[in-house]
Amino acid sequence: MSKKKHPEHVNHERWLVSYADFITLLFAFFVVLFASSQSDKKKQLKLSAAIQSAFTPLGTFDAHSKTPPLTDTNAAAITNSIPAAIVLPLPSTSTETLEQTEARLRKLLAEQVAAGRIPPGGVTMRITPDGLVISLHEAGFFPSGSAEVRAASIPMLSILATTLPAGPLRVEGHTDNVPIHTEQFASNWELSTARSTAIARLLLERGPINPANLSAAGYAEFHPVASNNTEDGRTQNRRVDVILLRHSANSQ
Repeated sequence: MSKKKHPEHVNHERWLVSYADFITLLFAFFVVLFASSQSDKKKQLKLSAAIQSAFTPLGTFDAHSKTPPLTDTNAAAITNSIPAAIVLPLPSTSTETLEQTEARLRKLLAEQVAAGRIPPGGVTMRITPDGLVISLHEAGFFPSGSAEVRAASIPMLSILATTLPAGPLRVEGHTDNVPIHTEQFASNWELSTARSTAIARLLLERGPINPANLSAAGYAEFHPVASNNTEDGRTQNRRVDVILLRHSANSQ
């Protein structure tokens, strides 16, 4: 007679193995997250010291000790100590004359030319009865027949916007006497006005300029600074003038 087979016992606790594996993996995941969130404080301090030493000559940051203390710092205190933006300091211009402003800006422009951001002769300056005229020539700031500012010249415009002394400004667009008629610009009036507006908008966006002190206009070819009979003269006439006025435009 055959031996009676007993039914196989079913292990109802097998799920515990999978559950334990899942918990182990979840624990490892959170350990990795925690470890990655803990930055190396020594590397942070070295970076802070490097940034401070680089920008101290520009006066961008307040003076601190050369070697930051290797101590724990409250995260909120660290956040509050980071400057909102790195910009050039505004000089005290309450007693600055137009001649002093011109000399200061010439030095900054020379640095931009040396850095290759604008071509030599791309910016010229002169003092007129109206005030200090800063001429931005087409070759350095606009493609031919366009009112779109070249990306390479935007850092130069940012510096200009942050270093111009407070006061009334007028932005004037000028062209040569060669007629233009494109889908975008019906005449030199439209082109000169669009270019002056583009420069004015960038100055407002990049610096603490009071919009009430700023005006923009286009004069087409009717205010030349050189003869339009030569290529060199036409090149000089294609420009946008940023004029630091002696008096408010409303008082003239």
